[in-house]
Amino acid sequence: MTDELGARAPKYLQIAAELRRSIRDGDLKAGERLPAETALAERFRVSPITLRNAMGVLRAEGLIESRHGVGTFVRESRRLQRRSRHRYGRARSDQRLLTAHLRHDIVFAGKAPVRGEIAAAMGVPAGSEVVVRRRHLYDQETGRPEEIGASYIPTDIAGGTYLETPQVVPKALFLCIEELSGKRYATARDHWFSRLPTAEEAAALELPTGAPVMQVIHVARADDGSVLEVSESVWPADRIVVIDEYPVEPEPAQPDTPSEV
Repeated sequence: MTDELGARAPKYLQIAAELRRSIRDGDLKAGERLPAETALAERFRVSPITLRNAMGVLRAEGLIESRHGVGTFVRESRRLQRRSRHRYGRARSDQRLLTAHLRHDIVFAGKAPVRGEIAAAMGVPAGSEVVVRRRHLYDQETGRPEEIGASYIPTDIAGGTYLETPQVVPKALFLCIEELSGKRYATARDHWFSRLPTAEEAAALELPTGAPVMQVIHVARADDGSVLEVSESVWPADRIVVIDEYPVEPEPAQPDTPSEV
């Protein structure tokens, strides 16, 4: 029990390390119910409080989950995959809106003011009115919330259109925006953050205390530099993997030069 941490590590961390190793080695399989805490405490010869601390570590890491009145189980390791590059090209060739195992609910659609980092990303004053589409995504099989987010679209593009109604659109949202604006998405930039959730986010995603989230703010522009859409998505950090595949540049990139003030 001391191979990874050393004999001086707190007992609860040693127990967490051994159980973690059993999960990753496949001795404890996804969906398998763990022994009762009293049985585990007896096995490791520790107090129930020490055992609960160890279980709390694994729960915070997303390796186990407790089901009220049933027990504690090894969590499924399925993660949503987000491919940052080439996703627009894939959507043009395959216009299915979502992966089959997710349910997409529009919880709000209409005009609303934007503030903070979203206003800055859109290049508009805080409090400016834009068309907002807020969404929640759920696992079709379990009903578990997997993502919350929103898209922010300039009113001169989406104002007074079907994008202000709370229905899922019949094709990828960016294709709708291209159609309405008469412009084509040309460049995009993603800003990634790892942070603790707000109280509202934790409630919507059903997160345990202390569980972090991943957030991306996505800014899409047309050829003329105008913003067509800013979107944000928030996921439980243990349920998302970002895949960024790109060609290696044959020539060394030029270093960024500081701009004159």
